[in-house]
Order: sequence, then structure tokens, then C-alpha cells
Amino acid sequence: MRLGCETVPNGALQCSRAAEFFTSLTAEARSDFQSLEIHNDYPGSTILFLEGETPSRVLILREGQSKLSINSIGGKRLILGIARPTEILGLTSALSGNPYEVTAETMYPCNISSVSRQDFLSFFLRHPVAYQSAFREVSLDYSRACEQLRTLGLAITAQAKLARLLLEWCAGGHETERDNRFTIFLTHEEIGECIGTSRETVTRTLNDFQHRLLVELHGSTLVISNRIALERYAGINLTRDRAS
Repeated sequence: MRLGCETVPNGALQCSRAAEFFTSLTAEARSDFQSLEIHNDYPGSTILFLEGETPSRVLILREGQSKLSINSIGGKRLILGIARPTEILGLTSALSGNPYEVTAETMYPCNISSVSRQDFLSFFLRHPVAYQSAFREVSLDYSRACEQLRTLGLAITAQAKLARLLLEWCAGGHETERDNRFTIFLTHEEIGECIGTSRETVTRTLNDFQHRLLVELHGSTLVISNRIALERYAGINLTRDRAS
């Protein structure tokens, strides 16, 4: 999944799409679902569930953000994306009964509600129309995975991968007539885990982008000062890709 992002009041960066599961439910279904939820606060860096675990519940982010990642046998991590408020974590596994496909970890203190898998499935029996909302959410997760594969697979070099990632992230940032800007909340190491490269390569590449006047860094704020040149540097026409 490659992520588009947006800046939020606390200075974090969020995914460009919010889950639409709840907004499309009837008032009766929403009330029923809320009666099943158990709310808890979690500190940052808390593992919510691990890749390979048997699903016992679904989690709904109410406040905060969560990293979604997969790990290789050798322990190498690939960050697939950042879940934002109202997203449902573990939805696909809850529906299928298969083990969790990703690891979910809080990025900073979060408020999260949980519903047991059995209650979640029973909810669909009472409100069959909710399956449409669930199907839409699963489809969005699939699209996110395809975006991630596009970034990792079609961009040959680390420079092109990072350029692609930054262009996707700026989609929900602040756009002016001169530039695009957004807040980077990930470390260089975590950015490397988004594109399958090292921290050192990310640092070196960002410095190169600045030298070429493609981007500017002001603390945690990244400014894309020459979007067209960065698109060329990425070797991918994003507008054409989305249209196709």
C-alpha cells in the first residue's frame, strides 16, 4: 500500500482515505455496533496484534494512528501503511478466519475500540446490508496493497521508490501555487521500511533531492518545490497511472 497523506492538528501525517464502514450503516446498525464495542487507551509502540496470530477480534481506531507491517523470516520489516481514525484493523482476517496478515502497532497513544470476532460476525447476520460496507473496506485494503507493490516493483532504484513515496504522500498535504508540503512523522529508518531500503540510503537520497532542488526539509516539514521534476525523477506518470 502506498499511502497518500494529510497533515492533522497534532502534526502527524494520516492516510488520505478514511474508512467508510460506519458512515454507510443505518442508524439502527450503528447503534447496535456501538453496543458491542469495548474502548481502551493504548500507549505508543503497543503491539495490537501480530502477523500470523489467530483473529479473535477486530479493532477500530478512534484516536491516533497505527503502523501496519509485515515481516520476513529473517526479521526484516516492510511498512505497508498507516491506519487512521475510523479504520478497522484485522477486518479481512475476522471475515475469513485466517491468521492476521499484518502486524499492527500504535505510533503514539491511541483510543481503540474492540469487538470480538464472534460478535462481529453475528452483527452481519442481523444487518446483512453491512456486508456491502465491509466489502468496500476490503477492496480499499486491496488497492492499498497494489499501490505498495507498484512502488516497490515498478520503481527500479531506491531514488525512484522514494520519489514515488513522497509524491503519494503529498496528495493530502497542503498545496500552494508554488509547492506541496506535509509533515513527515516517520524516521528515516521507517521510511526505508516503506520502500525496502536502508536508513542510510533514505538519508543520502533526501540530501540528493535537496541538492537537486526537488524538495526542501524544514524540521519535520517536507516541501516538494518542483513536483514535475520529482515525477520525472520517479520515472512514473502518477496522473496517467491513476487514470488507468
